[in-house]
Amino acid sequence: MLSCIVALTACEQAVEHTAPAVNPKDSVPTMVTYGVNTLISDSGLVKYRIVTERYEVNQVKNPPRWTFDKGVFLEEFDENFHVQLYIQCDTAYYYDQQRLWELRGRVRVKTKDGVRFYSEELFRDENRHELYSNKFSRLITPDRQLQGNYFRSDERMTKYYVSNSKGSFARTDIAGKNDSLSSAPDTLKETIRPSAMPQRKLGG
Repeated sequence: MLSCIVALTACEQAVEHTAPAVNPKDSVPTMVTYGVNTLISDSGLVKYRIVTERYEVNQVKNPPRWTFDKGVFLEEFDENFHVQLYIQCDTAYYYDQQRLWELRGRVRVKTKDGVRFYSEELFRDENRHELYSNKFSRLITPDRQLQGNYFRSDERMTKYYVSNSKGSFARTDIAGKNDSLSSAPDTLKETIRPSAMPQRKLGG
C-alpha cells in the first residue's frame, strides 16, 4: 500500500510540473523582409507602392495576414500610373484572403483632390471598395471640415457618411464640381454598420 501511495504521489508531482508547450506554430512568420520599397500589381496593373521598414507574412495564423509593425507608407495608382491616394500609419495588417486592410495609429490619408483624413483607425475593404472607421475621425476638404465617431466612404473619399458629426459641410460633392459622385445627404436615416472583422476560429 505504501508503495502505491508513493507511486501516485510521484505521478501527481510529475503532472504538476509539466509545462505547457511554448512557441505555438502560428507565432512563426512565413517570411520577414526589411527595407521594403516595392510596387504591387493587381489584375495585371500596378496598383500600389508600399514603403516600410519591416513587414512579415504569416500564412499559418487564422486569418493569414501581412503585418507592417514599423509603419507603412502607401501610394495608390490609377490605370495610367497617376497617384490617386496617399496613406500613412504606424501599424498595418493586410488580410489577403479577405482583401481587407486594417490601419492603426496616426492614420493619415490624402487624395489627389486635396481631401485629408485623420484618425487612429481605418479599415479598407477592397471587395466592397470602401473605407470605414469606428474611432474619432476628422475629414478636411478644400473648403469644409467634418468630424465624428464613425466614418464610412467610398475608396476615393468622394462619397461619405459620418455619424455624431461636428463641423460644417455642403451637400455637394467633396472633391469638386468635376466629380460625378456626391457626398451623402445629411438626411440619411438608415444605420450603417461596419463590415465584420476577421475573427480567429476557436478550438480548431
